[in-house]
Amino acid sequence: MSQLRHFIDLWKLEPEVLRTILDDAHTRKASRKGWTTGMVDHDAPGKGRRLAMIFEKHSTRTRFSFDAGMTQLGGSTLISTASDMQLGRGETIEDTARVLSRMVDAVMIRANNHEDVQRFAQYSSVPVVNGLTDKSHPCQIMADLLTFEEHLGRVEGQTIAWIGDGNNVCSTFIQAAAKFRFKLQIACPPQYHPDIHDLARGAEWVTMTDDPVAAVAGAQCVVSDTWVSMGDTDGEARLDAFEAYQVDDALMDKAAPGAKFMHCLPAHRGEEVTDEVLDGPRSLVWDEAENRIHAQKSILAWCFGAIG
Repeated sequence: MSQLRHFIDLWKLEPEVLRTILDDAHTRKASRKGWTTGMVDHDAPGKGRRLAMIFEKHSTRTRFSFDAGMTQLGGSTLISTASDMQLGRGETIEDTARVLSRMVDAVMIRANNHEDVQRFAQYSSVPVVNGLTDKSHPCQIMADLLTFEEHLGRVEGQTIAWIGDGNNVCSTFIQAAAKFRFKLQIACPPQYHPDIHDLARGAEWVTMTDDPVAAVAGAQCVVSDTWVSMGDTDGEARLDAFEAYQVDDALMDKAAPGAKFMHCLPAHRGEEVTDEVLDGPRSLVWDEAENRIHAQKSILAWCFGAIG
């Protein structure tokens, strides 16, 4: 590769690149039917490669899915929290990036501040993947689109509804809407709207309302997330503001016939979604969680130059 391939923001990547990654994820998953989770893909694009994973935030799906995915690519992982490293004792991000670049073949970071990941990538000589920041969650959205397409067909031209907080996941869906050309209908309280820069990037494809019923109208998929995320300090105010934004069977009935439900998890049952929806026949959340493995494998394969 003549240029490093970082995977940090969807809006910075060309639609053709994102479609290549998504199509590869479909193919890789289908080719593993009946395999155990530890078996290595036939092309093994991660063979001889090591992925470093740095966590500033707690993680279940990101940690296990990247570890499983790198194993299936034929590589290995090193896992550390920021507090385990000299990074947690004052070593600069820039110096950490320079050092790890000489020890591993790629770095995934689950960080508090988006700017820290950008700085790390600036000084890294190996690919950097954004595993989640306060601004975006691109790996999750690629897994969501993989799940959508498995059950509902190609996402281009279809409609997705977002109900609840205009958080980092919502903002990344906005970026995805502009790249994959699907309609995104967002319902949230005005004081919890998505990032204005992302709204500008997706203006042609996004509509905003404070009415959940209006947002789900015609939607093939309804998506929600927790109302109080890690780092939020206004929990009580949020619970009050989002009370009318719960996804229940009645709201799902207002969406398009056959509409599905997705949630990146962990879910706060009885708050943003009811048990009946989360555990019911319209829910895709368990496929969605598994698909973090397959989407991220293709992201890493692209970072390594094995596809695209």
